[in-house]
Amino acid sequence: MTQTAAVASERPSLETAGDTARAWLDANLPQGLREDILQEREPTFAELSEWESKLHKAGIIGATWPTQYGGGDLGLRAHLDISREIGRTPMPESVNSIGKELAGPIILAVGNERQKAEYLPAILEMRNIWCQGFSEPNAGSDLAGLRTKAEKTDDGWVINGQKIWTSGASKSSHCLLLARTGSVEDRHRGLVLFAVDTSLPGVDIREIKSIDGARHFCEVFFNDVVVPEADMLGSPDQGWAAATRVLSIERATNRMHRAWRFENQLQHLVSACAENPATRRLVEHDYARPLAEVAVNIELLKGHVETLVGSLIDGNEIGPRGSLPKMFWSEAHQDFSKLALDIVSRFPPDLSDPLRAVKRRMEDIYIKARAETIYAGTTEIQLGIIAKRILKLNWER
Repeated sequence: MTQTAAVASERPSLETAGDTARAWLDANLPQGLREDILQEREPTFAELSEWESKLHKAGIIGATWPTQYGGGDLGLRAHLDISREIGRTPMPESVNSIGKELAGPIILAVGNERQKAEYLPAILEMRNIWCQGFSEPNAGSDLAGLRTKAEKTDDGWVINGQKIWTSGASKSSHCLLLARTGSVEDRHRGLVLFAVDTSLPGVDIREIKSIDGARHFCEVFFNDVVVPEADMLGSPDQGWAAATRVLSIERATNRMHRAWRFENQLQHLVSACAENPATRRLVEHDYARPLAEVAVNIELLKGHVETLVGSLIDGNEIGPRGSLPKMFWSEAHQDFSKLALDIVSRFPPDLSDPLRAVKRRMEDIYIKARAETIYAGTTEIQLGIIAKRILKLNWER
């Protein structure tokens, strides 16, 4: 039996995908990776990568990808069932989410057979870590305004330009890069996608220190970087269509575990507070109604996700509807983070380990949630998409 076949044989069937994932996660999540208990130190990148590799071997990651590329070939319903269990489990977010949730689906959609066979198993096995080179200093949410230039030569494509807010770039082996072949006035025309090896000469990655001391965000400079023709994804004019497909996937079905992770965070806050009379009063009396509103929002978010998955299973495109769950989740989760921070800021000074753990987690959620209404398209961009493409409103400022 080949290694790929052996891995596939361990994967859950469609009918038992969720139950199998829950049992495996309950039995195998290391204590040192749990976000709902007090940790002495942050897990290392190597530890997180090893954990994700184990998730793939257990069939929890890559459930919908074809088996010939290391996936489980189980379908979207199984993906949703597994995502629920990922969300319910207080484990860290993926360090290769760009590879698994953005680059992988795009390569499956527009890549050739050589690209699929080379890139896809390496993503699932954590041999390749990916970042996303879309946003630029003068073209963030206005993606059609990007200026990074791709010029065709006898040696391939020569790339020059700058990307910003490139999450995880300093630890990535590859970049899903969007560049243009013409002028910025061409807007949606002449955009091309590349799979760029970040070790190529001329790729300059610089970390950006954020307010919490992390160095996850990066800016990436491309200085006469020669990218082989073989690493172009699709055709030179497919870039915009592929990019918008990336964003619709990112906004709708990717990280659909967020609804259930949101629920896990709320339950952690409430259950931890219940152990102490002073903190129990906070959640049972002072903040009971706003916490109930959070629970309602979580159920609405679950409904968004489940409706979109059902629509995809019926053969429909996501299109602009991907903006609905993205905007709703980011706004609702950001509001929850403010509420949670307000609650934990009223904790008494002498805290038990469970209360210290939930306080640290809610403070971390608050800091990270500041960016949720910006990345994958700002709230303003989502409102514009909903107005123009769903409501068909022809308005101009």
